[in-house]
Amino acid sequence: MRVTNATSDMKIDSAIESMRLGTLNYQKAWDLQKSIHIDVANSFRKNSLLLLEHPPVYTAGRRTLLEERPTDGSEVIDVDRGGKITFHGPGQLVGYPIVRLRESENVVGFVREIEKSLIEVCNEFGIPGERYCERSGVWIRDKAGDRKIAAIGIRVAKGVTMHGFAININPDLSFYDRIVPCGIKDASVTSMAKELNRQISVEEVIDVVESKILTALEKVSI
Repeated sequence: MRVTNATSDMKIDSAIESMRLGTLNYQKAWDLQKSIHIDVANSFRKNSLLLLEHPPVYTAGRRTLLEERPTDGSEVIDVDRGGKITFHGPGQLVGYPIVRLRESENVVGFVREIEKSLIEVCNEFGIPGERYCERSGVWIRDKAGDRKIAAIGIRVAKGVTMHGFAININPDLSFYDRIVPCGIKDASVTSMAKELNRQISVEEVIDVVESKILTALEKVSI
């Protein structure tokens, strides 16, 4: 399987089609997800993973409360995934796995595999990411306080996943100041660049993310 990638010709041996789409408008990416989801659900296409960045945008999951939304009138796109409101923007790598689950009812197991993969990504770059049992995603937890470095929000329909994860590599974190990220008031949001105290690009991280996520998806998909 050849990985679609404008910056690298590397090949990854996987039964899952991985597509690197660069920067893509959120609505266009959502429409693409829905189209691929229909094809995967009807066995017209094999399982897929989309990796991309979005122009700045807020998206709100089904449980988002009014008081968690931006206070400055910023546009919010309401979506059909789980979770609450979050931000997407340049410097954040977003992944949309569209796969048929081996155990369609085990959504928690799917989320845990994604968390595990992203924790491995963080650890590979020297960042002590970990799971927070009461809260999804990947966290840094130390004397400086709890802070989230990767978010997960999914939907499963007809046994096939949609939406996915976002890992903060070097985004403008000030966008999070306008919302209550993921509805969590007692924690902050961080990035790989902030934790490492150095510049780091999506290009430095994407190969590792892709490899780890594809390995996880192969465990949980058919």
